[in-house]
Amino acid sequence: MTTDTDIEKIKSKIRDIPDFPKSGIIFKDITPILKDPELLKLSIDKIKDRISNIDYVVGIESRGFIFGAALAYAMGVGFIPVRKPGKLPYKKKSISYSLEYGIDTLEIHEDAVEKGSKVVIVDDLLATGGTAFATYQLLTNMGAEVVEAVFLIELLVLKGREKLSACKVTSLISY
Repeated sequence: MTTDTDIEKIKSKIRDIPDFPKSGIIFKDITPILKDPELLKLSIDKIKDRISNIDYVVGIESRGFIFGAALAYAMGVGFIPVRKPGKLPYKKKSISYSLEYGIDTLEIHEDAVEKGSKVVIVDDLLATGGTAFATYQLLTNMGAEVVEAVFLIELLVLKGREKLSACKVTSLISY
């Protein structure tokens, strides 16, 4: 865990919400960071400082859109959304993956990335890694090079990083 004072400022605004969305879960609420223009900018800048030489930022629905779109803008690159089924209007590629409680699916437009495109995956939280790994597989199956996966928060005990061992993984804050 870093001792960077900027990171500590960001971390101090993350709220723990017990028993959300279900009993036994402690939800890490980032809305106080999003509400604060200084902390939102600081979060994006800290992520941006860790990334270089990419063509696209790929954001995972839905909070990955918040950080991903802002990061793409800050870096002057394109933004690509990865969505849940039925949300994208054009021809899609999809991948289904297992969760601890069932199966889920992600979709991306079939023309979202070109072969050889260098991309970074962005989301707010890395937990078990299932969604991020499915996104990684979707992108690499399309011929993209996933340079890195970046998260605001990582829950170390859930070992999601292990599923993403084929690419560099960065998180600003670890619990």
